[in-house]
Amino acid sequence: MNRCLIIDSIQEIIIKNLNNEGVIVDYRPNITREEILQVIEAYEILVVRGKTRIDSKVIEKGKRLKIIARAGSGLDILDVDYIRSKGIKIVNSPEANRDAVGDHTVGMLLSLMNKLHVADKQVRAKLWDRENNRGYELQGKIVGIIGYGNMGKAFATRLHGFGCQVIAYDKYKKGFGDAKYREVSMDEVFDQADILSLHVPLTDETRGMVDEKYIDRFKKSFFLLNTARGEVVPMKSVVYGLKSGKLMGAALDVLECEKLAMLNSVQNRYFEYLASSDKTLLTPHVGGWSYESYEKISKVLSEKIMANLG
Repeated sequence: MNRCLIIDSIQEIIIKNLNNEGVIVDYRPNITREEILQVIEAYEILVVRGKTRIDSKVIEKGKRLKIIARAGSGLDILDVDYIRSKGIKIVNSPEANRDAVGDHTVGMLLSLMNKLHVADKQVRAKLWDRENNRGYELQGKIVGIIGYGNMGKAFATRLHGFGCQVIAYDKYKKGFGDAKYREVSMDEVFDQADILSLHVPLTDETRGMVDEKYIDRFKKSFFLLNTARGEVVPMKSVVYGLKSGKLMGAALDVLECEKLAMLNSVQNRYFEYLASSDKTLLTPHVGGWSYESYEKISKVLSEKIMANLG
């Protein structure tokens, strides 16, 4: 009989589904890393979200592990190569929260372009300033999407009715373009985009990808959206883009360090600039965390776990 350890909070339908298939589930969302290392050897299945990095130390202790399930899409908290080298299967659930990410990204874009976040604060403070809250229409704009997986495609689908042109670049995927969404080179994105939305995983290749040189390669000033991973876009780069005028605004659901109390002095300086700017919109990594996706993630994971147990 297989045993499963869940180390993060998750919608508990996964427990019911796995129990129905004969899996013994221990739900311990408050477990510490030290406790994980002490008990992991008793389990065949590990369900994680973001509590701790699943590295060689954890894997060496978990000698019975068959499956590691990541609640969400990104695998950056997993030492993927090492895990797979041990014959352990990895499953995740990008299809479960892609709709939430698509909705959130559109919402951030519309708010940013129309200064809704700024105007709301002003009206609450009894400041009625129509002229300085004039916004931009999405119709006719060229939206560049980097990364055309589950999240990028969900965002693109939602843009169709706005009358904008969607172009997309994915280094690892070809032939995905159609009459609605045009597949392009990265150079074409640099030349044409009015809006840039990032939907790439965090890897050694994408970490720090959007630096000052990257921003300067855009022909036009543009709006930047990041609902992927914070480390893809250092805060320093966003501040640079805003100060230089190359960025008309930035909507960030993720930051390079999301434990804000632990920012170092340099990071804190950049954060304070972003937090005080009317040209930024910041949310706490909730793009894929809707009420609906919370349940769908558990359903998808339980199905994939059982399919991979064989």
